[in-house]
Amino acid sequence: MLEEPQRPLPPALTNNDALFLDVDGTLVAFADHPDKVMPAHDLPHLLSALALQRNGALALVSGRSIAQLDALFAPLRLPAAGLHGAQLRRRPSDTAPQATTSEWLHTLHQQAEKLAHLHPGMLLENKGQALALHWRNAPDAAAAIHAFAHAQLPNLPGVRLQPGNHVIEFIAADHDKGQALLALMESPPFAGRRPVFIGDDLTDEHGFAIAEQLHGYGVLVGTRSNSQARYALADVDAVHTWLREAARHPT
Repeated sequence: MLEEPQRPLPPALTNNDALFLDVDGTLVAFADHPDKVMPAHDLPHLLSALALQRNGALALVSGRSIAQLDALFAPLRLPAAGLHGAQLRRRPSDTAPQATTSEWLHTLHQQAEKLAHLHPGMLLENKGQALALHWRNAPDAAAAIHAFAHAQLPNLPGVRLQPGNHVIEFIAADHDKGQALLALMESPPFAGRRPVFIGDDLTDEHGFAIAEQLHGYGVLVGTRSNSQARYALADVDAVHTWLREAARHPT
């Protein structure tokens, strides 16, 4: 089987680019637990500088809730799409939407807890409008978690599965990161700019596709094959280096 050609490094950012950034695995490295993630000390300042260069056209697009994003990068507040687009904040001054618990999550969480008891290290992350099943600390549980998730799905109309890095999530079927990008691009300060979407995971493929559709491009973090991203950066450190270069030499 032919290997997929290695993707080139992305071009230099311009001040007319609208920048959409995944968080975990892109701006911050993974940790054993989502709450243990620590951004680099200068990252909030860097993101603030990049946003200022673009008159605010920089958004975080994440599986985390917007409240979690605000806590992670405090005191910085940015436009954001949380929970894969189920939450949307177009301007930093807007009130962050609350993650109200969806009715379908109650029974599902109870069933997932029974599975977690059988697999020490498995993590349930209830996000209010989504439920993530993590196996980073329980690698042998991967097959059982996938089987459980696919068995539950027929009982959950309007819900879909979103696979990710050592995780699978139950999320609302009508939300994804591509739809979030589309919604943000409809209004200032994003409208009329070239979208650049940077992410590492399967959840980011929707964003890559919409960025291309709107005459922008996607940047994959890592070497995963079969991605719709046109360019790639090796890892989180490479993302930081590329962003710092854009902040130092605005064009």
